[in-house]
Amino acid sequence: MHPSHHARTTPDKAAIIVAETGETVSYAQLDAASNRAAHLFRAAGLKAGDTVALFMENSPQFLEIAWGAQRAGLYFVCVSSKLTAAEVDYILADSGARMLVTCPALAGVAGALCAPVARYTLGPAAAPFRSWTDEAAALPSSPIADESAGTDMLYSSGTTGRPKGIRLALPDPPVIDAPNGLTVLAQMLYGFGPDSIYLSPAPLYHAAPLRWTMTAQRLGGTVVIMTHFDPEAALAAIARHRVTHSQWVPTHFVRMLKLPEDARAAHDLSSLKVAIHAAAPCPVPVKRAMIAWWGPVIFEYYAGSEGNGLTAINSADWLAHEGSVGRAVHGIAHICDEAGDELPPGAEGLVYFESPGQFQYHNDPAKTAESRNRHGWTTLGDVGRMDAEGYLYLTDRKSFMIISGGVNIYPQEIENLIITHPAVADVAVIGAPHDEMGEQVVAVVQPVAMADAGDALAAEISAFCRAGLSAVKLPRRIDFVAQLPRHATGKLYKRLLRDRYWGKGETTIV
Repeated sequence: MHPSHHARTTPDKAAIIVAETGETVSYAQLDAASNRAAHLFRAAGLKAGDTVALFMENSPQFLEIAWGAQRAGLYFVCVSSKLTAAEVDYILADSGARMLVTCPALAGVAGALCAPVARYTLGPAAAPFRSWTDEAAALPSSPIADESAGTDMLYSSGTTGRPKGIRLALPDPPVIDAPNGLTVLAQMLYGFGPDSIYLSPAPLYHAAPLRWTMTAQRLGGTVVIMTHFDPEAALAAIARHRVTHSQWVPTHFVRMLKLPEDARAAHDLSSLKVAIHAAAPCPVPVKRAMIAWWGPVIFEYYAGSEGNGLTAINSADWLAHEGSVGRAVHGIAHICDEAGDELPPGAEGLVYFESPGQFQYHNDPAKTAESRNRHGWTTLGDVGRMDAEGYLYLTDRKSFMIISGGVNIYPQEIENLIITHPAVADVAVIGAPHDEMGEQVVAVVQPVAMADAGDALAAEISAFCRAGLSAVKLPRRIDFVAQLPRHATGKLYKRLLRDRYWGKGETTIV
């Protein structure tokens, strides 16, 4: 399926609704706008296989232009709106983008770019930008003559280094409405269809919001996008639009659970059938509390932008296997040692997927090779274990492991405990240098109220940890910050924190 099909059969149906304003785009309007976008790409000299970058905030135009690139056979690189000009320049150069489309809110950064790309902005033209809005409006709303299927080219979040582009082969056959694996999974696992109303509270430049939103539109559903996440506004959007499907990250859950009880109870959530979460580990008490609040509508999956595999689990199975991210539904999951040999159930090692699909890290053959073992299985760098029934449990990322006095310590377990303290809004646990032990465990805490930060709260958190952790895992130091460097999709930029403790200076938070 493809939105163009729904434009013919249900032209007046809402394809996009902006949660905050109610602005609505019908399927007929989405189809016309994406056709104009495809014509503009061709007029600018872009042909199938070329690359365009979208540097935009959430808006209907984001999806209109993405669908235009999809039906023009292009790779579309969706760039985080939080990046600096230097960071955007790196992605433009690395991806080989020939065009950048941005919006007025990001004109300051986009105007400072050095990359030699054609630059367009929504709204009126203003040097160095041409007007996407004006030029697209003058073009036909019918399909281009040489339609072919493009795809996204997304960059890793850069949580442990510079982001890497994940370049997949263009769809074959290149027809724009050919089914794909995610469409099948959405129908099979979560019941997506034309009656679905899908809430996306996260930035569209990230893999999961972009791909699941476009999948919902492939299947004829209505997508409700939030321009910015707010916990109570998200609950209000579910009630107002009778949302049936939604997608979250654990940070969203934490912020909604910490709303006052009257705010949580003020909104009718009975329409919600499926609430998917992914992107970051969810502490067991947080997920347990969400299931108690929303009922058995919570679904989880584990996967990456690389598309090499996917595990999934529903509420009932999770309650029977607390902490698991499920069993493999795409690819075959394996736990392997450093030599690439498979480990028995219960043993901890790197998580690999065995699947026919292969990915490449663009312009980085070394990182591509590092992601594969001697069997050809691929890993995202996560550490975990698998039980005898095939349920996968993630421990942490290998790169986040702390080695203190020769003991391997994974921060995730410590973070999962500290986040449940009522005075804690967010937390990151890292290894900081220590003369005797090599590294020491440091908890960097974002308190609910910064005024509470200090020795008394640190002592309270330390006592809280001692009740639930072995001595070797206890934070030796607790520091407070007003805001942790967390991506809007929930991923934590630990490298930024580590750099500060290891004397590498400040790094831009993206």
